[in-house]
Amino acid sequence: MTMLTPEKIAPPGRGLPGRRERKAAELEARTRAVGERLVSISARPAALVLKDLDADRAGLGQAEVLDRQERFGPNTVAHERTPNWLVQLARAYANPFIGVLVFLAAVMYWQDPADPGVLILSVMVGVSGLLRFWQECRSGRSADALKKLVTTTTAVQRRAGRSALPTAVEVPMDQVVPGDLVKLAAGDLIPADLRILSAKDLMVSQAALSGESLPVAKADTRTNDQGQTATSDPVDADNLCLMGTSVTSGTATGVVVATGADTYFGSMAGSLAGERPQTNFDTGVRKVSFLLIRFMLVMVPVVFAINGLTKGDWDEAFLFAIAVAVGLTPEMLPMVVSANLARGAVAMSQRKVVVKRLNAIQNLGAMDVLCTDKTGTLTEDRIVLDRYLDVHGDDDNEVLEYGYLNAHFQTGLKNLMDQAVVDRVNEAEEVVVDARFTMVDEIPFDFARRRMSVVLNRNTFLAPDSLIGDNARPEHVMVTKGAVEEVLALCTHMRDHGERVELTDALRARVARTAEENNRRGLRVLAVATRTIAEPRAAYGVADEAGLTLIGYLAFLDPPKADAAAALRGLADKGIAVKVVTGDNELVAARVCAEVGLDVGEVVPGSSIDLLDDAQLREVAARATVFAKVNPVQKARIVRALQADGHTVGFLGDGINDAAALRDADVGISVDTAKESADIILLEKDLTVLEQGVVQGRTTFGNTIKYIKMTASSNFGNVFSVLVASAFIPFQPMLAIHLLVQNLVYDIAQLATPWDRMDEEYLRKPRNWDAKGIGRFMVTIGPISSVFDITTFLVMWNVFGANNEAHQALFQSGWFVEGLLSQTLIVHMIRTRRIPFVQSRASWPVLVMTLLAVATGLFLPFSPLAASLGFTALPMAYFPYLFGTLLAYCALTQLVKTWYIRKFHTWL
Repeated sequence: MTMLTPEKIAPPGRGLPGRRERKAAELEARTRAVGERLVSISARPAALVLKDLDADRAGLGQAEVLDRQERFGPNTVAHERTPNWLVQLARAYANPFIGVLVFLAAVMYWQDPADPGVLILSVMVGVSGLLRFWQECRSGRSADALKKLVTTTTAVQRRAGRSALPTAVEVPMDQVVPGDLVKLAAGDLIPADLRILSAKDLMVSQAALSGESLPVAKADTRTNDQGQTATSDPVDADNLCLMGTSVTSGTATGVVVATGADTYFGSMAGSLAGERPQTNFDTGVRKVSFLLIRFMLVMVPVVFAINGLTKGDWDEAFLFAIAVAVGLTPEMLPMVVSANLARGAVAMSQRKVVVKRLNAIQNLGAMDVLCTDKTGTLTEDRIVLDRYLDVHGDDDNEVLEYGYLNAHFQTGLKNLMDQAVVDRVNEAEEVVVDARFTMVDEIPFDFARRRMSVVLNRNTFLAPDSLIGDNARPEHVMVTKGAVEEVLALCTHMRDHGERVELTDALRARVARTAEENNRRGLRVLAVATRTIAEPRAAYGVADEAGLTLIGYLAFLDPPKADAAAALRGLADKGIAVKVVTGDNELVAARVCAEVGLDVGEVVPGSSIDLLDDAQLREVAARATVFAKVNPVQKARIVRALQADGHTVGFLGDGINDAAALRDADVGISVDTAKESADIILLEKDLTVLEQGVVQGRTTFGNTIKYIKMTASSNFGNVFSVLVASAFIPFQPMLAIHLLVQNLVYDIAQLATPWDRMDEEYLRKPRNWDAKGIGRFMVTIGPISSVFDITTFLVMWNVFGANNEAHQALFQSGWFVEGLLSQTLIVHMIRTRRIPFVQSRASWPVLVMTLLAVATGLFLPFSPLAASLGFTALPMAYFPYLFGTLLAYCALTQLVKTWYIRKFHTWL
């Protein structure tokens, strides 16, 4: 593992910031200002903090609370509100193709209010928008229901009247005000930013803010104007508890110093509200949409001009041009996309995944880089005892037994590491040692000492020889466990292979290295020491923690999830590069990444990122896999740097420190608390659902691309055929109603596309929008149908005598049937790069809809509707020509497909 340090980085040279960068800079400045204020509060004695807040240790009175609620407002942070249903409905129809269809329907209505095309287009537009509106409303309700699961009350000490005694009451968190005294216990959420006034054995989980997997100790430093460890980060302050964190063990009382948007949490939560950046999906749809619209704007006037000049009837030419415009518009695209996304959302909901934004499903399929936090995503977000080592670093059950005694007999609330020791003994079914001892006294943990001791009466007739360390017969034994530096400083001897030897300076340095080596492996290390007391007494104090014998070390970690390595391998197999972006320290991050199978390589610390300009960060982000000790703003910058390098980026996180990155990513995935800024919410912390989601996303995207390429190429071929026929045939080659009916039948058949399957090789790589590729596909494959349209013209003209206006209905009927059947069959040629029906078969819904479309096309010229639609019955001799035409069409398309794949190395 190498580490990128500030010395290795060139000085920054930032360019002009864009809107996203400006917003990020504003967020960073606000967070920094709030942090500086909190750090200054941390450095002041508690008495002065209370004075500044006009508060005291008895709590606020009711009148004071009401006044402060009015001055400071509710204790809530910025969040994204669900828009009004009318706004959601309007957004569902905000699509360029829907706009085109509405315009064309209006023109058709202006020309002829009774035109059936108006009704056809209206139905298409209405169903498409309502489908998207319904699905997103349903997802929004599911996400809102999750918020109700969050605890919303906290214990506050207040006075009912001026002279009344203080009473602890439960109040909603949004009613907490600055100056309130909050009572904390294990399991509580911190409701606001607090300055601790008193604490006992307090351990706080700050993973949601810092990414640090292990809980940290907090205490009332500077209560009596005593100093504390200097820090510029409020998260690291010994005597601050910040909103968004939680108590894992111990108790405390703290005074509220900031609420709502003024908290450290609130300053970062500003990234949750406001306009979301354009994602890869949004950009891709817009490019493809306007490519097809530009094509339509060029072709329709050409068709109008040719028909008007050659036929002389400009009104008829205008109606025909409008019909061609409808034919060129992939009018079912909004509906097909919505159906694809809705089906994907339903499939994912069955795997306990809520899709808040439908576009995220396709972004998930296009994702080629996944940035993930570590805590709670790659790890189990719990503490386990990994190793118990003697002073030389070898496994030693004696160390486990002593650690168990210390953890088992303490009377205070056990912290997570104490519980991990107890759990390890219970799981391993080690020798039960507590029966051989009885409790005498304890010296509780405090923040200054960073250790705790228990004094036990040893029943020598039961205790094993391994736990009798001195030659003298002791009555009491002290077992001390705590931070390595503090415990080692009190030790005069050490246990060396069962012998008690003096701890010389050389040995002290050597055993300290054992702890350091385990720290470098990303383990949290505690030292275990004992002292036998020859003159027992009833009570003991801190002064008795001296002359200790070092037994060894307990090493803890937040273990990787059992399925993390397999899930990450699955993502890698799907062409997705995984990068870990965590607030945890470099050593822990490197260890976890190595254990889940990631190539750690160069570890980039957050302190280095601030020294990089955007171009330099793009270069670093491209090559690095692990980013450690990064803050929320830096996480978002990494996401934007990868996007600027052309990647579709997903971010997997579970805390407010991930909110900005979740929002900026093309697809944000939350596994716990950052639900507001996420696009996809995992109801269970199961990483394997990501791979399934990626497959679902690529299937959704593939089926959407199928429809676009099928429609674009066949429409291009139809228009090309119309141009040729219009130039050489003295009557309209096809009526406007024929084009509308043909499009309607074809488009209804395409509604089965979301239920089609994708070939396995398509799902192996990230898939993205390629407007240029769609245009190339359209002009390459489209003219194939024109070749056989022209042969059909020749057959109808020369073989069946449909060469004048009197027989134009026969000509139009023959071309209608051939055009519809070839357009329908091309679905099976385009949907796979393999040989259709032989190497790859469509799903049964697609097969059924294809057969229905073919049957409809064959039936219409013979149906009772034929006359009203302008059709006439076709002679039986026509059908052998039709069969040969379709067979030749499929063969030529397969040949061109083989050439196209060899030439451009792509198909869908």
